Amino acid sequence: MNFSEEIIEWYQKHKRDLPWRNTNDPYIIWLSEIIMQQTRVEQGTPYFNRFVEKYPSVKHFASATEAEILKLWQGLGYYSRGRNMHQTAQAVMEEHAGYFPKNYESLIRLKGIGEYTAAAIASFSSNEAKAVVDGNVFRLLSRYFGIDTPINTGRGKKIFTDLANELIDKKQAGIFNQAMMEFGSLQCKPKNPVCIACPLQMTCEARLKNKIDKLPVKIKSQKSRERYFNYVLVLKNDQILVNKRRSGDIWENMIDLPLFETESQAEIPELVQSEKFVKAFGKQVLIRSVSEPVKHILSHQKLYTTFIRIENFTENFHPDQSWFYVTREELEKLPQPKLIFQFFENFFKLSNEPFINKYHVRD
Repeated sequence: MNFSEEIIEWYQKHKRDLPWRNTNDPYIIWLSEIIMQQTRVEQGTPYFNRFVEKYPSVKHFASATEAEILKLWQGLGYYSRGRNMHQTAQAVMEEHAGYFPKNYESLIRLKGIGEYTAAAIASFSSNEAKAVVDGNVFRLLSRYFGIDTPINTGRGKKIFTDLANELIDKKQAGIFNQAMMEFGSLQCKPKNPVCIACPLQMTCEARLKNKIDKLPVKIKSQKSRERYFNYVLVLKNDQILVNKRRSGDIWENMIDLPLFETESQAEIPELVQSEKFVKAFGKQVLIRSVSEPVKHILSHQKLYTTFIRIENFTENFHPDQSWFYVTREELEKLPQPKLIFQFFENFFKLSNEPFINKYHVRD
C-alpha cells in the first residue's frame, strides 16, 4: 500500500467517534472546525454541543446578538474568532440566501475562514480535493518525509501544502484529510509518538535517521508582551461596577472591571493616589483588600493582574463612560474573559469576604 492508503486504512480502524464526523452539513462542520482550532477535543466538544443545541442552523446563529455568542464562547479564548463567526453567519444569510457554502472558493471569501478551514469544510461536506494542513499534518509530513523546512514560514507552508495536495486521495478527499489529522493527533503525537505500533515505521525518515524529536522545525515566535493590569472591584447596593471593553485591544466588547494599566507591577498605595485614580474615585478611597498578582497567559501577551477592592469613594465618584453597575444576575448573562469569570467565581464563593486569590489561568 502507498502512504495515502496506509493512512486511510489506519483511520478506519482507529478513528474517534466525534459528533461532527456524522454529518456533511457545512454549517456544523464550520462550527466544529473553528471551535477545535483553539482547544483539545475533550475540552472543545462540550462547547460544540452547546452551540449546536442553541443554534442548530446558521439562521439561528446569525439571529443571535454578538454578546450572546461571546457568552457561549466564554472560556475558549481568541474571542475575535467568536465575533468573526457571528459576522460570517450574517454574511451567509445575506450573500448566500442562508445556505452555507460547500465549495472552497466561496468559503475562502467569508470572514474568519482561512485556507485551512475552507479546505476542511469543502472536503468534509462535498469531498472537494483540497488538502487540510494543520499542526498534526505538518508534523506527520515533516517526520515521514524528513523535511526540515520550518513549518511557520511562507516557504514551509507552501512545501507542505503542495505535498499534501499531491498525496490526497481525490476519490476520498474528506476521509483522507480526516485521517491525516487523526493520525497526527493520536499516532504521530508531538511528544512520545507511538512509533512501535505505527504502520509507517519502516519508511519513516525521522525514525530511520533518529530525528523524531527534531522534526518538525519551527522558528521561535516573538517574545510575549508583558502588561500589568490593576482591576478595581466596587460594590454598591448589591451591584457591581463593570467595564465594557472598547475595540482595538484584547477582549473587545466583553465585560471586565474598571482597569488601571501600569508599566510595571504597581505599588497599590501609590496607585490609588495617582491622578487618574483620584479623578475617578476621589482622594478618600479605603482599600479593603488586594489580591495576590494573577498571571494570565494569552497567545502573545502575559498579563500580571491585581484585583483591588475599594470603599468610601461615593462623594467624588466620576466614572468612565464605559463603566456601569450590574446585578450579579445581570453579570452572569454578560460575556466575560476567562480571567474575569474565574475571579468572580472565586469571589462569590467567598461570599464577598476580603479575597486573596493566587492562581494561574490560560485563555
